[in-house]
Parts: sequence; C-alpha cells; structure tokens
Amino acid sequence: MSETPESSGKADAEDTGVSMVEILEEEERLEADANAVLGDSDDKNCTYPRGYINRQALYSCSTCKAEGAEPAGVCLACSYECHEGHDLIELYTKRFFRCDCGNSRFPNLKCKQYPDKDAVNPSNKYNHNFSGLYCICSRPYPDPDDEVDDEMIQCVICEDWHHGRHLGTVVPDNQEYSEVVCADCMKRHDFLWAYTLTSQATVLKEEERNTEVDVVASDSSDQASYSMSAGTSSLDASASNISLGNLSGNSDDPDWSSNDPRFEALVKKYPPRSQVATTSDGRQQPSVDTCLLKDLKSRKYEVKEEAIFLPEGWRKKLCQCVECMTMYKDKGILFLTDDHDTVQSYEERGRQNQVPVSQHDKEVSALSQMNRIQQVELIQGFNDMKSQLSDYLKKFAENGKVVREEDIKEFFSNMQARKRQKTEEGFQYNCK
Repeated sequence: MSETPESSGKADAEDTGVSMVEILEEEERLEADANAVLGDSDDKNCTYPRGYINRQALYSCSTCKAEGAEPAGVCLACSYECHEGHDLIELYTKRFFRCDCGNSRFPNLKCKQYPDKDAVNPSNKYNHNFSGLYCICSRPYPDPDDEVDDEMIQCVICEDWHHGRHLGTVVPDNQEYSEVVCADCMKRHDFLWAYTLTSQATVLKEEERNTEVDVVASDSSDQASYSMSAGTSSLDASASNISLGNLSGNSDDPDWSSNDPRFEALVKKYPPRSQVATTSDGRQQPSVDTCLLKDLKSRKYEVKEEAIFLPEGWRKKLCQCVECMTMYKDKGILFLTDDHDTVQSYEERGRQNQVPVSQHDKEVSALSQMNRIQQVELIQGFNDMKSQLSDYLKKFAENGKVVREEDIKEFFSNMQARKRQKTEEGFQYNCK
C-alpha cells in the first residue's frame, strides 16, 4: 500500500522531530565530554610543584601577554584564580608541561596559587596554538573568514590542531581510527610507515611466504609464550603452526591489516625490553632477531607525504627493543610507548574522577548562592517560561503536529526578543 503525500509528509516531520528527552541527553553528553577534558586536571591547586605533568588542560592568556612577548601556558587552577575574566585561549591538553603563571613570561603578574617559581620552564614546548593559531595554514579557530565546515584534528606527536582538508588524505569516520600523526611529523618519523601494515602499505617478501612462526596459547589466555636466548628468539610450539603465507586464505594476497593473525604472530615473535639478549658481561643489547622494526623495514612499504590515521592499540605494537627505545628517546617521542599518554586515557581518568551530582543538587546549589530577590525573580521567570511553553506546545497537540528542533529554537528566540524589549523599555513604577 503506497503512502499518500499527507502521510508521507507526516512521516518526514516525525523523522526530523526532536524530543525534550533527546535535548537533555545531548546536553548531558556535552557536559560529560567537557568534564572529561578537565576531569583529570586539578582545578584547586597550581600544578607547578608537581613538575612537568604528563597531560593536563592548559590555557594561554591574551590579556596578560604583551605584544611581542614569548608564549606561555597556565594550568586549570591558575586560569580560574589568577586569570579570571581574562581573554583565555583554550589549548585543550598538552603533555609534559609545567605551569608558567607568574614566571618571567608574565612580568606584570604574580601567581596567587604558587608565587615562588623559577623564571622559566626550559622543558616546556610551545607552538602557534599559544597565539590562537592552528594547522599548517596558521589560522584561528573558529575562523570568521573560513566558510568551509571542517573539523579540527589533533596530531598525537606535535599536538597541533589541523583542518581535516589539510592532512593530505581523506579523513575516515571517527570510529575507524584512534589517533592521527600529521604529514610533517610523518616526514620526521617516517619509520612509522613500516607499522601501518594496511592494504597497499606493506607487502611480504616472496621468500618469507613459506616462513612458519610457531605459536602456543596457554590454558588461561590467548597470549603466546616464548623463550629467549642471546642472538635468537623462538616461540614454544605445542599447539599449532601458523604459516605467514597461508593465513589469509589466499597465498597470493600480499596485503596485511593490523588485525591479521600474521601480524599478531610477528609481534609475538619479538620480546619486549625485559626479554632482550644479555651479553657475557651483563650488558643488554638487541639481538638481530629481536627488533620488530628491522623485520618490518625488510619488507616493502610505501612512504607517503600525508597524515596517517592509526587504530586503537597501535602503540602496543611498536617495537620496544633497546635500539628502538633509544631511537624514540633521541627523537623525543618516547611517550608513544606509554598508553597512559593518550588523550583517551586522560579523558577516561577524568570520567572516573567525576563525582555524580543529581540535577536537583545542582539546582539547590545554584539557588543557595543567590540572594532572596534573585531567587524570587528566578522562580517567577521559570514559571513564566513554563506557562508560555505549555501554551506554545498546546497548539501542536491540538493540530496533531510534531514539534521540531527549529520550533523549539523559535520559541526561545521569541522569548529572548520579548525579554530584550522589556529591558529596553525599562520598568514602570506606580506610586500612590
């Protein structure tokens, strides 16, 4: 049975409708996300005494920064206490940063939280984000001159924010990646291309297609056990042999994905730092067979001039032999081996630190901070809005119409206009 134009139009209206429950749920979600960003940061005490914090919420103060002055960042607590009412640039989170509030970068400001600070924090790193500029285009965000609706994505290494269209490649759906490394950082650390192991990125050398890696799963888990001796590494075999050339079901298929059992078997073949070879004099050194990166580099992979989008858990697959760990340290990217460095981990800690507060408790707390006149005006205003909203929605109920999002916006827009009109006209007092 086909739909009539009238029934079809009604169905479309229902599809585009929005309930008050959905509005409240969206508000709670946005509030939870905002709390997650700040949740693992201390909002009561300056973080300076704690040194260089692994990750924290930071701000740059445009009000306190003199023209031509060096950039500076302040912690969450100082943004509240020392820079209240100032023009602040939200930097989201940064790693290994120590609060600058009140040091030599703020010559006219003394930190109220922790005034006894060194003149500079030499290990802090600054970029144009501290001046309110982002991406390789060095534009502000939001940009009043940019008419393109584009999301901003943060590079996990340089921590700059980039327009999606300036990453040099197509941005996948959010569900398809966990972290991003921008094109410039990939040029500086091009060894990371060896870890992509995605379609058309890594090809098995022909002579390795028949190589077998022996994997044994213990009774309690799926983890493979392995033994290590100087100069060699091996996996104890007691269950099944996995042929690298036949796991995909097609021995002619050269492509790997990060979830391919061949890749997992290869990762298990190489022990972490605690399992490296030990020489006769007690020194640890990587064996020729213990470096996963060397093995990956012996295969064919493509180096591109673009950003890469990395899946969840990719950090755990980085080789942690002594040689690679030394390389990470020399390059200043040792943090990539730490799962707690990720923004996701930081936000999760923030969510765990949140103390549940009911909406009723929030309302009571807000009212308790008002004087009697403000409380009466608030209650009267709420009752007026409730009455007007009830009358407004009654028309939809009588006509059998669905309330759409734009209808709610129109209602509050009209309310705001009426409030503005009353304010401009002023109050009339009749005295007898």
